[in-house]
Parts: sequence; C-alpha cells; structure tokens
Amino acid sequence: MHDVVDLRSDTVTQPTPEMREAMARAEVGDDVWEEDPTVKRLEALAAERLGKEAGLLVTSGTQGNLVSVLALTEPGQEVLVDQDSHLFNYEVAGAARLGGLQMRPLPTPRGFLSPEQVREALRPADIHLPRTGLVAIENTHNRHGGTCCTPEAIAAVAEVAHAAGVPVHLDGARLFNAAVALGRPARDFARAVDSVTVCLSKGLGAPVGSVVCGSAAFIARARRIRKMLGGGMRQAGIIAAAGIVALERMVDRLAEDHANARALAEGLARLPGLAVDLGRVETNIVIVRVLRPGGVEELVQGCAARKVRIHAIGPGAIRCVTHKDVDAEDIARAVEAFREITRAWAAR
Repeated sequence: MHDVVDLRSDTVTQPTPEMREAMARAEVGDDVWEEDPTVKRLEALAAERLGKEAGLLVTSGTQGNLVSVLALTEPGQEVLVDQDSHLFNYEVAGAARLGGLQMRPLPTPRGFLSPEQVREALRPADIHLPRTGLVAIENTHNRHGGTCCTPEAIAAVAEVAHAAGVPVHLDGARLFNAAVALGRPARDFARAVDSVTVCLSKGLGAPVGSVVCGSAAFIARARRIRKMLGGGMRQAGIIAAAGIVALERMVDRLAEDHANARALAEGLARLPGLAVDLGRVETNIVIVRVLRPGGVEELVQGCAARKVRIHAIGPGAIRCVTHKDVDAEDIARAVEAFREITRAWAAR
C-alpha cells in the first residue's frame, strides 16, 4: 500500500531499483553519431520483439508517432484515424502543423477502424481531393478504455490499405498490454504494419522514452526526421538502459495491472451514480461514467482529499489507470474513497 494512490495515468510510475542501477552503469556514446552501444542494444531488442528490421529511440510516444507519420507521408496527403485516437486528439496537431497533413477522423464503436471503413474512406483519383497517405491504428485504445485490437483485425485493415498503396502506422503506446491481455507475442500485432511505436515509460515503468520500429529504410528516414525535430540525443544510453530493463523484466507483470483494473472496475460498477462498461475493461484503463451533474469535480476533489488521485476526461467521465506502483490494497482504498463520496450523494 502506498501513501498516495495515483490512478491518473501509468506515466506516473517510478523507475525500479534495477533500472536506476542499469542507468548508473550504462555504457554510453554520442547517439547522433550512432555511437551509443546501449541505445543500439535497446533498439535491436525492441525491433526483435516487434519482428522488425530496425528500431529508433525517441523521447516520447508523441514524438514517435510524429516521426513515423512524417516518414511515411508527403505534405498535402490525408491520414485516416479513429476520431478518438491519441494521434488526432492529444498530439497538438503536430502532423498538420509540421507535416502539412489533413486528418480524417472516423467514428468507431471500440476505437478500431474496420476494413470496410478504410475501403470506403480511401480517396479516389480526383484533382479536387487529397490523396490518402496513411492509415493509423491505436492499440490498446486510450479513450475507449484500454480496449484491444487483435493481430488479425490489424492485418485485415492493413490488407485493404496496402492494396491501395497506402502504408499503415500502429500507435502501440500500450501494445504490450494488448499482447499480455490476449496472450499473443507483440510481434504478431506489428507484423502487418509499416511502422510501430511502443512506449517504455507507461506500464513498463521506465522514466522516459519510446521506440519506433520498422524496416531499415524506414528507420533511416525516421532518424533524419527525429534530428529535424530536435530529438537527436547524445549520451542517451542512460535512458536506454532503463528501457532495456523495461522490455526484459516488466512485460509479464502487466497482468497484475489488468487484474487490479478489473477489481477497480467491478468495485466502482456497484456504486450509485456511477456506470462502468465492464466489457471494455480488458487491460489497465477504467473509464467511469458519472451520472450526477457536477459529480466529476466532486469525485476528483473528494478523492484527492482522501489521497487518491484520478483524472477527469470530460464533464461526465473519469479515467483511472492501474500500474506497477498501485497494488491490491491501493485499489481497495480507491473503491472506498469513491464509496464514501457516492454515499454522501445518496444521503442528500
């Protein structure tokens, strides 16, 4: 049990003692000159895990997505995305501002484009229309509550896109959560796509960094774009060392986070004034719908007063995310904090 139960995000995790030890001992060099042996080891390890030729260390998932999108498209093209995707909602319109790209958001029931949607949305040859330049998929899906897309569903979308000569990018910030939840190797999810980004600093617990993986030719383009964006790092092996520990030690334990999320979701679903779609709780994210007007603010403030931190994602919803620094006792404390607040609602 921890003094403060922080459920705002899995980005709040602290590096493990093993990570700190690895960072202190890391062999380093200048990564812009491609001379950092620890970075090279991390990139090769990530590429092997994802079944790709090469990898590239980037500072964040947002930078990884932007580098990938810019490496796969040309200005003036259109990118097909789910309307609730991170790429469309939370990346400061970087692809539009820096890539001259138009986003085409499409509604989906669980966060994942279908092959039929992609087929219908592909632009025909017409001088009035932008060319479709990319299809982007997010797995797991943040705003849809950590839902998972199977490798077969990804492959079906990629088949339609590739038949039209359109590449596919996989925003796999929490891809290892999907792999653990569905009991499939991570490489299965990445097999059909042209680029994939995975985050090391969410559930895997590293302090910073993501890795982009793809073909050697793609990574060569992505490396140049990373430099253009100011993402070239020097003795980055200190960061990469923690990422190696994350990939080697922290993947299997994600199942604990999923179990804690399920316990949290089931506990909150029983409380008055709250609604949780248990069918969407597949990994480590729980979306709580608050039925009481003004209830979100009351819950955020009331939980904070009880040393439980949660995150509002709109006027009627709260997101809770489990991670390695939240245990079963913390989950019980969080449920009790919600219970005390909702019990007061019923008494008014």
